[in-house]
Amino acid sequence: MTVRRLDPVLVDRIAAGEVIERPAAAAKELVENALDAGARSIAVTIAAGGRELIRVVDDGAGMTPEDLALSVERHATSKLPDGDLFAIRSLGFRGEALPSIGSVARLSITTRRRDAAQGVGLVVEAGVKGPVRPAAAALGTRIEVSDLFIFTPARLKFLKSDRAEAQAVSDMLRRLAIAHPEVRFSLEGEHVSAFDWPAEPIGEEGRLRRLSRALGRDFPENALPVEAEREGVRLSGFAGLPTFHRGTSAGVHMAVNGRPVRDKLLLSAVRGAYADVVPSDRHPVLYLDVLCDPSLVDVNVHPAKSEVRFRDPALVRGLVVSSLKAALASAGHRATSTGGARTLEAFRAVF
Repeated sequence: MTVRRLDPVLVDRIAAGEVIERPAAAAKELVENALDAGARSIAVTIAAGGRELIRVVDDGAGMTPEDLALSVERHATSKLPDGDLFAIRSLGFRGEALPSIGSVARLSITTRRRDAAQGVGLVVEAGVKGPVRPAAAALGTRIEVSDLFIFTPARLKFLKSDRAEAQAVSDMLRRLAIAHPEVRFSLEGEHVSAFDWPAEPIGEEGRLRRLSRALGRDFPENALPVEAEREGVRLSGFAGLPTFHRGTSAGVHMAVNGRPVRDKLLLSAVRGAYADVVPSDRHPVLYLDVLCDPSLVDVNVHPAKSEVRFRDPALVRGLVVSSLKAALASAGHRATSTGGARTLEAFRAVF
C-alpha cells in the first residue's frame, strides 16, 4: 500500500484518543485552560458522567475573536511564547485539547475579554468549525461539551458507568483544587457530591483550609508542615501523622510546580518515607508540592501529563524521603488526639 496523508478530521480523532480517553480527561483539559487564563473562579457541571454534558465556566482573561478562531486549530496555543518545551510554566501547552474534543463531540465556546463590549462565540461539531459570531457573554470563557464521543461510538463502549465516570471527574477537580487553593472551584451534576470551595488566601493557612475541605476536617490536627529545599528544588506541604492513614492511596496528593501528578518516583519516595511507621496495607494522607525551575523537569512525557521526568531524580527522591522522615521524627510518638498542636492552632485562627 502507498503512503498517504490522513484526513485532518481523522487526525484529530486519533489525537482525541490519546488526549481525551474519558470525560474526566476532557474536563481536566478545560479546567487547566481556565487556570492558565488566570481564572479565580471555575464552575464545572456534568451530566451522565460527562458523556452528555461537560460545562466549564471561568472568569479568566477570555479571548479575542481572532484567538477564539485559532484556539480550535491543532497545535495552536498561547502558552509557549518562545517555543521552549523545556521551560513550560503553564498547565496546558500542546494545543490539542479543543480541536480533539471538537472532533468527537459538539463543542460550544463563548468568551469575552475585559476590554470588549461584547462577547463572541463559536461552535465545532464533528471537527467542522463554525464561524465566530457575536454572543452575549460574561467576562471569561464558557465551554460546553455535549454528546462526547458521539462521532466515535466505539469509544463509548469502553467507558465505565455514569457514576464511575462522574467520580473520575470529581477526583480530577479535587486534585486541581488542592493544588490551587487561591481559586474558587465548584462542581455539580449527577452522581457526584456537589461542592463549592471558596478561594483561600495565599499561604500556609489558606492551603490548610483547602486541605481540610478535601481531606476531612480532622486532617489539620493530624498534619505536620513540610518545608525543605536542596539545590534549587523546594518541597512544601503537609504530611499526615503515621497514625492517620487510610485503606487506599486516594489521600496522597502531590504536585510539581502546581501541576497535580501521580508520579511513580514521588509515590515511591512517599512509601519509602512512611515504610517503617505505616502498615504495608495502609496509605498516608498528605499533600506535597515540588517547586523548581521548569528547566529541571520535563512535563511532556505522558499524554495525560500525570507523570513527569526530573533532570536529577535522585535529588528529588532524596529530598522527599528525608523531609518526610524529618517531619515525622519531629512529631515523635504523640497521639493523633493531641497531635498537630502548632498547625491546628494556626488553622483555628483563620477558619
